[in-house]
Amino acid sequence: MARDDNRRGNRRDRDENPEFADRLVAINRVSKTVKGGKRFGFAALVVVGDQKGRVGFGKGKAKEVPEAIRKATEQAKRGLIRVPLREGRTLHHDIEGRHGAGRVVMRTAATGTGIIAGGPMRAIFEMLGIHDVVAKSIGTQNPYNMIRATMEGLSRESSPRHVAQRRGKKVSDILPKRDEAPEASAQVSEDA
Repeated sequence: MARDDNRRGNRRDRDENPEFADRLVAINRVSKTVKGGKRFGFAALVVVGDQKGRVGFGKGKAKEVPEAIRKATEQAKRGLIRVPLREGRTLHHDIEGRHGAGRVVMRTAATGTGIIAGGPMRAIFEMLGIHDVVAKSIGTQNPYNMIRATMEGLSRESSPRHVAQRRGKKVSDILPKRDEAPEASAQVSEDA
């Protein structure tokens, strides 16, 4: 019996994990007209992340707002994806995500740029732990489709290490060499 209590305790600890932060993106009140009047329900859209490269989103529906948010948060934690970040602050390369009529463009940015993105996309970047990014939503303003398009684009983000492994090369062979220009100028001055 003590063994079952221990398992139950571990499950509770795992659900109330403080490493994840969550952000409520949208809440929608829906009504259903029935014989006695109207019944109201709520739909919540939540983004969850650890601010270290993992993010997920979920939606929940219930008769009460807190219950809808709880359901959405649980669904978001189940659907987390890992996104490789450059220097822990920005994307490795520019990406475009699409979902339905939604199209989002996400670009890498220099240090100090900040998060230049609107609404739902900003929530994803903050929960992901990105500090510098420029993003634009083209098409739909629907937060559900904007989030799905953003997540679709982020899921295709790849790091130089992953690309090198896939091609069977070294990371240094894939990344552009930055030290070649100073060496070339040094050789020219030696010849003169």
